[in-house]
Amino acid sequence: MGKLPFTLSIHADDSSLQKLEGYTPPDRKWVDRKLPPRDRLASVYFAATEHDEDQPIHLQILEPDICTTRCTVEYNNPCTRFCPAQVYEMVEEDSGKALQINSANCVHCKTCDIKDPYQIINWVTPEGGSGPNYQNM
Repeated sequence: MGKLPFTLSIHADDSSLQKLEGYTPPDRKWVDRKLPPRDRLASVYFAATEHDEDQPIHLQILEPDICTTRCTVEYNNPCTRFCPAQVYEMVEEDSGKALQINSANCVHCKTCDIKDPYQIINWVTPEGGSGPNYQNM
């Protein structure tokens, strides 16, 4: 039979991120195949998430300077990769790189609130409780 009781190792999800310093990517021996491109924004469209134009922003960065300084150097801005809907984007401005939040793309998965290594992304429930409409998936 099984080996019960078993123990789960419980830790914060953001603690699993590795810093760039000393990181070597694993050799996965991937085969080079031609696959159709995956379009994240088309998937956001199919989620049918609705946001009112005049509602308050539900994604807040508590310390924006960390995104362009420490997070860039230590983790290479993981929010631009772990968000499934391309909500977070590093854009080039006159003063250097800046974090742009495309909150209309948000599918309310809360990944940013959970996976952020500095815990500076504050996700709050959108006004009116609008969210994904999974009937179109």
